[in-house]
Amino acid sequence: MTSDDEIALLADADRRARAWTAGIGRGERRVFPSTESVARLDSFAEPFPTAGRPAAETIAMLDEIAGAGVVASNDPRYFGYVVGSTLPVAAAAERIASAWDQCASSFDNSPAAHVLETRAGRWVLDALDLPTGSAVGFTTSATAGAVTALTAARRRLLERQDWDVDRRGLAGAPRIRVVISAQAHITVVRALRVLGFGLDTIERVPVDEYGRVDATQMPELDDTTLVVLQAGEVNTGEFDPFDDVIPAARRAGSWVHVDGAFGLWARASRTHRHLTSGIDGADSWTTDGHKWLNTPYDSAMVIVRDAPALSDAMNSDASYLTGTADSQKNLTLEFSRRARGIPVWAALRTLGSEGVEDLVDTCIANAQYAAVRLRGSDLTVVNRCVLNQVLVRADTPDQTVAVRERVVHGGRTWFGPSVWQDQPAFRISVSSWRTRRSHMDDLVTELLTPLPRAPQT
Repeated sequence: MTSDDEIALLADADRRARAWTAGIGRGERRVFPSTESVARLDSFAEPFPTAGRPAAETIAMLDEIAGAGVVASNDPRYFGYVVGSTLPVAAAAERIASAWDQCASSFDNSPAAHVLETRAGRWVLDALDLPTGSAVGFTTSATAGAVTALTAARRRLLERQDWDVDRRGLAGAPRIRVVISAQAHITVVRALRVLGFGLDTIERVPVDEYGRVDATQMPELDDTTLVVLQAGEVNTGEFDPFDDVIPAARRAGSWVHVDGAFGLWARASRTHRHLTSGIDGADSWTTDGHKWLNTPYDSAMVIVRDAPALSDAMNSDASYLTGTADSQKNLTLEFSRRARGIPVWAALRTLGSEGVEDLVDTCIANAQYAAVRLRGSDLTVVNRCVLNQVLVRADTPDQTVAVRERVVHGGRTWFGPSVWQDQPAFRISVSSWRTRRSHMDDLVTELLTPLPRAPQT
């Protein structure tokens, strides 16, 4: 392929991408694809070609067939999985960074990426009002961040007991206790399982009616204990009582990690930061950019108060590539990595603290508006709606499932199913900068359209 061919291919892809975005802006696309569009995805069940196909044909197939079969998560009517639509500046920064094609592991590999991600990390701490000396690693997800933070926590807790886990491994090591919420997110449980913490040994703390840890039922803590709390319970959006748990944990010498995949961003709002009171006393935190900050997917942050605890645990210096303690390869799981912190930098620089606050406040206001309207209907809003989550049920489990299926397959909106207290529900997550009050009105109208009556027999 010549240079001119390469530029033409990229231009065609960019034209198609711009057409997709324009369609989202005009509300022309289904949020959930039609049955016909999904059926057309069978076109990809082709055998591996012996002779390669033309690049332009491949891009056209991707756009015209796969593009019609995607769920439009960047549409203002998408309310699934606490995922926000990517901010234009973050998407644009992502395109430029992709063109640069950097391996953003250290300053030597990419001075620009190192400087931008270092600055983005400082701004993340500013936005979330977390300890300024903390290390910030840009990871693929809050799950990867949890694995990273919990690895650093275990290493430090064992070090305090004179056990060098790097050299001696885990066989025969002193036991590390793990205390988590009975409502801990599955990604936290997975991170613990991957790290070898036996699920039968984990101590689960009962929760109250809102899904918050019951501080009165916390076990006695000590300096061998790893405590995991959460900011933003995935169904109710509620916050664990940090002021009641964290000071006691710190006095005991425990390590406290906070899973704040989306809820941690409440700290950016003067109106709602009280929900996170005391959270800055923790030892580590994880949060996603691709949720409430509205950056592209594969964008999250792990934050550790004790910066050397993270860089020592994750160090990957080699004879042919060393780096400073704040090199991203020494703060995250990846050695070869893209500069996923660049869209975060672009989003924070463009929004500023006021813009981040407005994004959070607007989403919460829209969620609470929908909750008020639904409370006057035949549907039941299960949670208090303190954040951006609206948890809803119909009169019976079957009706709950039927309402969601009818609305979602209508194609005008999308939100996910859930289970709360062993009963079906559905979860409306308001996380997009694109979503306006009018979209909430449309959603409520869709939800309140009566189900068709069953035929009489």
